[in-house]
Amino acid sequence: MLFKLPSGINAESARIGLSQKILTLPENLRLSLTWDQGWEMKEHSRFTIDTGVQVYFCDPHSPWQRGSNENTNGLLRQYFPKGKTVAGYTQQDLDFVAAKLNGRPRETLGWKSPAKRLAQFLDESSAAGVAPTV
Repeated sequence: MLFKLPSGINAESARIGLSQKILTLPENLRLSLTWDQGWEMKEHSRFTIDTGVQVYFCDPHSPWQRGSNENTNGLLRQYFPKGKTVAGYTQQDLDFVAAKLNGRPRETLGWKSPAKRLAQFLDESSAAGVAPTV
């Protein structure tokens, strides 16, 4: 999920944008969030109050604790080169990139795409009587 910062690059904007985006997920997929050490989650307590999502932080200088984040950053560089501003991109542009990346098969998912695996998970949850809510 990618989102445009609603009021520039600051912790409040990150909190608002992330809160709005994460609340679009089914409730059973928004129990917790693990984040890197960084200024953008300075308002993590308020984020938890706003969303009910508990925030955990990786240890400093421990990239192995955020492997999927590091991999995703590399994939995003194919669309947004390092050092270039993303300010000129619209939310529609970001949604397009997210759809492309989520539609791309991954070895770690048995060569299924994240989108397909998520759909399977939601179907399995629904079949098991755990009705996801949006």
